[in-house]
Amino acid sequence: MLTTALNPLPDPSVQALTGGIPSFLELEITGFCQLRCIHCYAESGPHGGRGTMTTLDWEHVIDQAAAIGVRMVQFIGGEPTLEPALPRLIRHALGNGLRVYVYSNLVRVTPELWELFSQPAVPLGTSWYSADPGQHSRITGSRSSCARARASIAEAVRRGIPVRAAIVGIAPDQDVERAAAELRRLGVTDIRIRPAQGLGRAALGVAGPDAPKLCGNCGLDRAAILPDGQLTPCAMARWLDCGSVRETPLANLLTGPLWQHTLTLVPRHADVRACAPDDCPPASDGNDCPPASCR
Repeated sequence: MLTTALNPLPDPSVQALTGGIPSFLELEITGFCQLRCIHCYAESGPHGGRGTMTTLDWEHVIDQAAAIGVRMVQFIGGEPTLEPALPRLIRHALGNGLRVYVYSNLVRVTPELWELFSQPAVPLGTSWYSADPGQHSRITGSRSSCARARASIAEAVRRGIPVRAAIVGIAPDQDVERAAAELRRLGVTDIRIRPAQGLGRAALGVAGPDAPKLCGNCGLDRAAILPDGQLTPCAMARWLDCGSVRETPLANLLTGPLWQHTLTLVPRHADVRACAPDDCPPASDGNDCPPASCR
């Protein structure tokens, strides 16, 4: 829910950017994930819920998004490949003329999904933590995650699927340069390196939202819808509730006073901090956040 305690002084330059329909929409179709990454901003995991949005609800949102001028949707989670409706939703989005981006841990990819990902309009994003399987497993909470993700990355490259990989710096002894070298060896060329943001599990027990830890781009030509239908300026700013797409048409929410007010609650940093890589469209997209570090 909104809290005025987070509200900085209104910035006219920011308010001038809030009038249009975002071209990029994140769809968090599940909170369920087979991993339990120690830094997950959404606190997803094996006990995460699938939310209250039905497949028909998501299709209705996709229809509305295409009708009002959204150009790209990103399927996220949780782990979106574990949502049985993902192939149907990808096809529905493509059928509406939308570009599609899927952000996955790539631990489990079915043959059907590989065929969909091989289409030109479906690039992939993933997270990679370490070339050391033991360290990678300690971060993800799964002993098999490193080998499976590595195999899927290699398969994506073999199929010619564009892959963006994000290396999130978490552990003090984490050799991110070696991790990047491993990705390059696998054939990945779009690699982003950044520190973990102190949100979700990465907040390390600090209660409550922390708006200054947001990148500062939340809601600027982007929006997110969570598994219960809540609209928010970004999946990482999930405490900023702008209403439900299950109750109100998406166009009305994005042009309404609550959305406009919520965007004034997001601190806009002078240093133009980077969005989290798992919340940004591919590098070829004009709406891409400037990354913290590109290698």
